[in-house]
Amino acid sequence: MRLNFLLLSCLILAGCSNTTRQNNQDNPELDQKVEKFLEKHQYRWHEQNIPTKDGVFLYNIILENKYQHAVEIGTSTGHSAIWIAWALSKTGGKLITIEINETRYQKALANFEEAGLTEFIDARLGDAHQLVPRLKDPIDFVFCDADKSWYKNYFRELENKIVDGGCFTAHTITTTNNTGSLQEFLDYVLNQSDFKTTIDDVNTSGISVSYKTVDK
Repeated sequence: MRLNFLLLSCLILAGCSNTTRQNNQDNPELDQKVEKFLEKHQYRWHEQNIPTKDGVFLYNIILENKYQHAVEIGTSTGHSAIWIAWALSKTGGKLITIEINETRYQKALANFEEAGLTEFIDARLGDAHQLVPRLKDPIDFVFCDADKSWYKNYFRELENKIVDGGCFTAHTITTTNNTGSLQEFLDYVLNQSDFKTTIDDVNTSGISVSYKTVDK
């Protein structure tokens, strides 16, 4: 188990350039606490949480782009939020994460506390259909992992609030379930002239990444 997590730590470091790491805020004590938490829980994530490799993927995107204003739609019990917030602890940012199920929400709060990341997370309990439209800009990073039939709607609500250079990521894009809704979402984002979208289904479970192009 220890070896597996050490290999994971190497993947994290490999995903960040030396320049990026030097520009991040160092907090070795927090890093040690988060690493210990993730090692302890690495085989315990259920209830629609993302796999570890996807957490590393999101972590690296945030560090590489120095994002600070992040939104997550679909907290579950907090695995993805921990990876996102850990990265934000280094960029000086904060995460707003939304969960509709109170049992999962309470578990997530406990996990955030144990991982030492509570101060970097604004966890909100409620229906994302109602809460997402109320979010205010600026937003520079979005991770969508909620009801797939609503992916397109979430994107449309947030696309104008995402800053130039920011990105909208969506999970499990290559799943065989709900293909109609997912294809509708993909068709929409791929046709937005102010976003450049790619899909990573080799290193992740199928995450689309839509970067908002910078105005010239």
